[in-house]
Amino acid sequence: MNLVDLPPLREVLAARGLTPDKRFGQHFLLDLNICRKIARLAGVGAGDLVLEVGPGPGGLTRALLETGAEVLVVERDGRFAPILGELGEAAGGRLTVVEADALIVDEAALTGERPTTVVANLPYNVGTPLLVKWLTGPFRPASMTLMFQKEVAQRIVAPAGGEHYGRLAVLTQALCSVAIAMDLPARAFTPPPKVASAVVRLVPLAERPEAEVIDALREVARAAFGQRRKKLRSSLRALGGEALCAAAGVDADARAERVAVAGFMALAEARLGREE
Repeated sequence: MNLVDLPPLREVLAARGLTPDKRFGQHFLLDLNICRKIARLAGVGAGDLVLEVGPGPGGLTRALLETGAEVLVVERDGRFAPILGELGEAAGGRLTVVEADALIVDEAALTGERPTTVVANLPYNVGTPLLVKWLTGPFRPASMTLMFQKEVAQRIVAPAGGEHYGRLAVLTQALCSVAIAMDLPARAFTPPPKVASAVVRLVPLAERPEAEVIDALREVARAAFGQRRKKLRSSLRALGGEALCAAAGVDADARAERVAVAGFMALAEARLGREE
C-alpha cells in the first residue's frame, strides 16, 4: 500500500474507535485539501526534513509526506502510534515517530545538524510555550509554519500600537519575519473548537541577536507589558526607568504598546550597558 491507497482519515478513526482527547487539547484536521495547502505554504519538498508536533491521526503528516519530505513527528498520545506506523510504511520509511512530550523533547538532538522546517497544527494548550521554546532554545528551525488559535496568531503578528501587541509580538518579531498565511474556521476541525484558527508563517531573520540580548529583551518586555497602562519611566523603574530609556533613546513617557520592536531591542541593549 502507498500513500494514495490509504483510506480516509475518518474511516481510520472510526475503525479504531479513536476520538480526540481533551487532556491534550486535540482538534483533528482531517480535510486533506486543507492539509495539502498548509504543506504548500510551508514550502517543503522532496528531501527536506520536517518536524511536526502533535500529528494525531496524521492528516497533516500525510500531506507533508506527499511532498517527498522526510517527516519526524513528536506525539504524546500513544493511541496514534499504530496509525502513524502504517502511514510510515506507506511512505517508504520516510516517517519517524517519537512518542514524547514536545515541551521537553530535545529537537536539536533528534534532527542533528540538518536544516529542519517545523510544520504543525499545535495543540492550543501548548502552542505559545512551544513557540517560545523554538524561538529561544538551542533548536534553530529553518522556518516554522504553525497553526494557532486566531487570537494567539494575532498576538504574534501585531504591530506596535495594535490591539494585540504585547510581549509575544516583541519577542517573535525581534527574531523572525512573521505573517498570517491562512485563516481557518472552527468547522474545519473535529471536534470544532470554540474559536477560529490561523496559520502563521515565521522565517528567522538573517542576523540573530545574541542570547544575552534575547534574555534582556524578554526581561524588559515582561516588565513593560506587566504594567502596560503605566509609562515606561514607571513600569521599567526596577530596571533603570528613565535612565534606561534615555540610554536607549526611547521616550520614557511612552507606554509599552506604543514602543516598536526596535525600541525594545534598544532597551535590551541598554540594559546590558551597550548603549552608544
